[in-house]
Amino acid sequence: MLVIFDLDGTILNTLEDLASSGNHVLSCHGYPTHPTEAYKMFVGNGIQKLMERILPEEYRTESIVSTLYHEFLEYYDLHKMDKTVPYSGIIELLEGLQNQGIKLAVASNKAHEAMGPLMRHYFPTIRFSAVLGYRPGALPKPNPDMVFEIIEAARETQKSTLFVGDSCVDMETATRAGLKKMGVLWGYRTKEELVNAGADYILEKPDLTSFNKILQFL
Repeated sequence: MLVIFDLDGTILNTLEDLASSGNHVLSCHGYPTHPTEAYKMFVGNGIQKLMERILPEEYRTESIVSTLYHEFLEYYDLHKMDKTVPYSGIIELLEGLQNQGIKLAVASNKAHEAMGPLMRHYFPTIRFSAVLGYRPGALPKPNPDMVFEIIEAARETQKSTLFVGDSCVDMETATRAGLKKMGVLWGYRTKEELVNAGADYILEKPDLTSFNKILQFL
Protein backbone atom coordinates (compact mmCIF):
# COMPACT_ATOMS: atom_id res chain seq x y z
CA MET A 1 0.00 0.00 0.00
CA LEU A 2 1.06 3.57 -0.72
CA VAL A 3 0.03 6.74 1.12
CA ILE A 4 0.77 10.02 -0.67
CA PHE A 5 0.85 13.10 1.54
CA ASP A 6 0.57 16.74 0.61
CA LEU A 7 3.31 18.86 2.22
CA ASP A 8 2.21 22.38 3.24
CA GLY A 9 -0.56 22.20 5.82
CA THR A 10 -0.44 18.40 5.97
CA ILE A 11 2.93 17.23 7.27
CA LEU A 12 4.72 20.59 7.61
CA ASN A 13 3.38 23.82 9.03
CA THR A 14 5.05 26.19 6.58
CA LEU A 15 2.58 29.05 6.86
CA GLU A 16 4.74 31.56 8.72
CA ASP A 17 7.70 31.20 6.37
CA LEU A 18 5.46 31.38 3.30
CA ALA A 19 3.71 34.45 4.68
CA SER A 20 6.89 36.26 5.69
CA SER A 21 8.43 35.53 2.28
CA GLY A 22 5.32 36.72 0.48
CA ASN A 23 5.12 39.87 2.56
CA HIS A 24 8.82 40.52 2.02
CA VAL A 25 8.52 40.66 -1.76
CA LEU A 26 5.33 42.72 -1.53
CA SER A 27 6.92 45.29 0.78
CA CYS A 28 10.02 45.51 -1.43
CA HIS A 29 7.76 46.82 -4.22
CA GLY A 30 5.51 48.97 -2.04
CA TYR A 31 2.47 46.70 -2.20
CA PRO A 32 0.28 46.12 0.89
CA THR A 33 1.09 43.04 2.96
CA HIS A 34 -1.28 40.50 4.55
CA PRO A 35 -1.75 38.90 7.98
CA THR A 36 -0.22 35.43 8.26
CA GLU A 37 -3.65 33.82 8.65
CA ALA A 38 -4.74 35.24 5.30
CA TYR A 39 -2.14 33.08 3.59
CA LYS A 40 -4.19 30.00 4.46
CA MET A 41 -6.49 30.99 1.61
CA PHE A 42 -3.69 32.05 -0.74
CA VAL A 43 -1.62 28.86 -0.77
CA GLY A 44 -2.35 25.52 -2.40
CA ASN A 45 -2.02 26.08 -6.13
CA GLY A 46 1.70 26.76 -6.45
CA ILE A 47 3.91 29.82 -6.12
CA GLN A 48 2.79 31.60 -9.28
CA LYS A 49 -0.84 31.46 -8.17
CA LEU A 50 0.25 32.58 -4.69
CA MET A 51 1.88 35.67 -6.19
CA GLU A 52 -1.28 36.46 -8.14
CA ARG A 53 -3.43 36.13 -5.06
CA ILE A 54 -1.33 38.31 -2.76
CA LEU A 55 -1.01 41.15 -5.28
CA PRO A 56 -3.65 43.88 -5.54
CA GLU A 57 -5.87 42.99 -8.48
CA GLU A 58 -4.79 45.95 -10.60
CA TYR A 59 -1.14 44.80 -10.44
CA ARG A 60 -1.63 41.16 -11.41
CA THR A 61 0.12 41.50 -14.75
CA GLU A 62 2.29 38.77 -16.21
CA SER A 63 5.40 40.88 -15.81
CA ILE A 64 4.81 41.81 -12.16
CA VAL A 65 3.78 38.27 -11.19
CA SER A 66 6.92 36.91 -12.86
CA THR A 67 9.16 39.38 -11.02
CA LEU A 68 7.65 38.57 -7.63
CA TYR A 69 7.73 34.86 -8.41
CA HIS A 70 11.49 34.81 -8.90
CA GLU A 71 12.15 37.13 -5.97
CA PHE A 72 9.96 34.98 -3.73
CA LEU A 73 11.78 31.78 -4.69
CA GLU A 74 15.15 33.37 -3.95
CA TYR A 75 14.07 34.74 -0.57
CA TYR A 76 12.08 31.68 0.47
CA ASP A 77 15.00 29.38 -0.33
CA LEU A 78 17.01 31.20 2.34
CA HIS A 79 14.20 31.32 4.91
CA LYS A 80 12.15 28.18 4.31
CA MET A 81 13.23 26.66 7.63
CA ASP A 82 13.09 29.75 9.86
CA LYS A 83 9.79 28.87 11.55
CA THR A 84 8.59 25.80 9.66
CA VAL A 85 7.95 22.75 11.84
CA PRO A 86 6.32 19.33 11.41
CA TYR A 87 2.85 19.20 12.91
CA SER A 88 2.77 17.64 16.35
CA GLY A 89 2.44 13.87 15.99
CA ILE A 90 3.30 13.76 12.28
CA ILE A 91 6.75 12.19 12.64
CA GLU A 92 5.33 9.50 14.91
CA LEU A 93 2.51 8.86 12.44
CA LEU A 94 4.88 8.54 9.49
CA GLU A 95 7.25 6.29 11.42
CA GLY A 96 4.33 4.12 12.54
CA LEU A 97 3.01 3.71 9.00
CA GLN A 98 6.52 2.97 7.75
CA ASN A 99 6.98 0.31 10.42
CA GLN A 100 3.76 -1.32 9.22
CA GLY A 101 5.29 -1.71 5.77
CA ILE A 102 3.24 1.05 4.16
CA LYS A 103 5.02 3.02 1.45
CA LEU A 104 5.07 6.81 1.89
CA ALA A 105 5.40 9.63 -0.64
CA VAL A 106 4.89 13.39 -0.91
CA ALA A 107 3.24 15.37 -3.72
CA SER A 108 3.35 19.14 -3.41
CA ASN A 109 2.94 22.30 -5.46
CA LYS A 110 5.98 23.70 -3.68
CA ALA A 111 9.01 24.21 -5.94
CA HIS A 112 10.65 20.82 -6.41
CA GLU A 113 14.14 22.09 -5.59
CA ALA A 114 12.95 23.08 -2.10
CA MET A 115 11.55 19.64 -1.32
CA GLY A 116 14.76 17.65 -0.83
CA PRO A 117 16.30 19.92 1.83
CA LEU A 118 13.01 20.07 3.74
CA MET A 119 12.54 16.30 3.72
CA ARG A 120 16.12 15.58 4.80
CA HIS A 121 15.99 18.18 7.56
CA TYR A 122 12.60 17.42 9.07
CA PHE A 123 12.10 13.72 8.26
CA PRO A 124 15.52 12.03 8.38
CA THR A 125 14.04 8.73 9.60
CA ILE A 126 11.44 8.41 6.83
CA ARG A 127 12.25 6.50 3.63
CA PHE A 128 9.93 8.14 1.12
CA SER A 129 9.29 6.17 -2.07
CA ALA A 130 9.06 9.48 -3.94
CA VAL A 131 9.03 13.21 -3.17
CA LEU A 132 7.81 15.47 -5.95
CA GLY A 133 7.16 19.19 -6.13
CA TYR A 134 6.32 21.57 -8.95
CA ARG A 135 8.81 21.52 -11.82
CA PRO A 136 8.91 24.02 -14.71
CA GLY A 137 7.09 22.64 -17.70
CA ALA A 138 4.97 20.29 -15.58
CA LEU A 139 1.41 20.91 -14.45
CA PRO A 140 0.73 21.58 -10.76
CA LYS A 141 -1.96 19.90 -8.71
CA PRO A 142 -4.89 19.40 -9.18
CA ASN A 143 -3.52 17.94 -12.41
CA PRO A 144 -2.89 14.28 -11.43
CA ASP A 145 0.28 13.69 -13.48
CA MET A 146 2.52 14.06 -10.42
CA VAL A 147 0.45 11.49 -8.57
CA PHE A 148 0.60 8.99 -11.42
CA GLU A 149 4.38 9.44 -11.54
CA ILE A 150 4.65 8.68 -7.83
CA ILE A 151 2.42 5.60 -8.07
CA GLU A 152 4.56 4.26 -10.89
CA ALA A 153 7.80 4.93 -8.99
CA ALA A 154 6.42 3.15 -5.93
CA ARG A 155 5.20 0.23 -8.06
CA GLU A 156 1.70 0.50 -6.67
CA THR A 157 -1.75 0.92 -8.23
CA GLN A 158 -4.54 3.46 -7.88
CA LYS A 159 -6.54 0.96 -5.83
CA SER A 160 -3.66 0.49 -3.38
CA THR A 161 -3.01 4.23 -2.95
CA LEU A 162 -4.50 6.75 -0.52
CA PHE A 163 -4.05 10.52 -0.91
CA VAL A 164 -3.87 12.67 2.23
CA GLY A 165 -4.13 16.46 2.20
CA ASP A 166 -5.56 19.53 3.86
CA SER A 167 -7.05 21.41 0.91
CA CYS A 168 -9.68 21.33 -1.79
CA VAL A 169 -6.83 21.20 -4.32
CA ASP A 170 -5.68 17.94 -2.74
CA MET A 171 -9.16 16.45 -2.82
CA GLU A 172 -9.58 17.39 -6.49
CA THR A 173 -6.15 15.97 -7.30
CA ALA A 174 -7.07 12.64 -5.74
CA THR A 175 -10.46 12.59 -7.47
CA ARG A 176 -8.87 13.21 -10.86
CA ALA A 177 -6.33 10.47 -10.14
CA GLY A 178 -9.04 8.01 -9.15
CA LEU A 179 -7.80 7.66 -5.57
CA LYS A 180 -9.44 7.46 -2.18
CA LYS A 181 -8.79 10.69 -0.32
CA MET A 182 -8.39 11.72 3.30
CA GLY A 183 -8.79 15.30 4.46
CA VAL A 184 -6.91 16.45 7.58
CA LEU A 185 -8.17 19.12 9.94
CA TRP A 186 -4.91 20.49 11.37
CA GLY A 187 -4.00 22.31 8.15
CA TYR A 188 -5.28 25.33 6.27
CA ARG A 189 -8.89 24.41 5.44
CA THR A 190 -12.06 23.53 7.34
CA LYS A 191 -13.91 20.23 7.63
CA GLU A 192 -16.83 21.67 5.69
CA GLU A 193 -14.60 22.66 2.78
CA LEU A 194 -12.93 19.24 2.68
CA VAL A 195 -16.22 17.35 2.84
CA ASN A 196 -17.70 19.54 0.12
CA ALA A 197 -14.59 18.87 -1.96
CA GLY A 198 -15.27 15.15 -1.79
CA ALA A 199 -13.08 13.85 1.05
CA ASP A 200 -13.83 10.16 1.62
CA TYR A 201 -12.42 10.29 5.14
CA ILE A 202 -11.61 12.99 7.67
CA LEU A 203 -8.76 12.76 10.17
CA GLU A 204 -8.92 15.16 13.11
CA LYS A 205 -5.35 14.72 14.39
CA PRO A 206 -2.15 13.01 13.21
CA ASP A 207 -2.59 9.86 15.25
CA LEU A 208 -1.61 6.34 14.13
CA THR A 209 -4.53 4.63 15.84
CA SER A 210 -7.06 6.92 14.17
CA PHE A 211 -5.27 6.57 10.82
CA ASN A 212 -5.30 2.77 11.06
CA LYS A 213 -9.02 2.74 11.76
CA ILE A 214 -9.56 4.47 8.43
CA LEU A 215 -7.15 2.14 6.64
CA GLN A 216 -9.39 -0.76 7.62
CA PHE A 217 -12.05 0.54 5.23
CA LEU A 218 -9.73 0.67 2.21
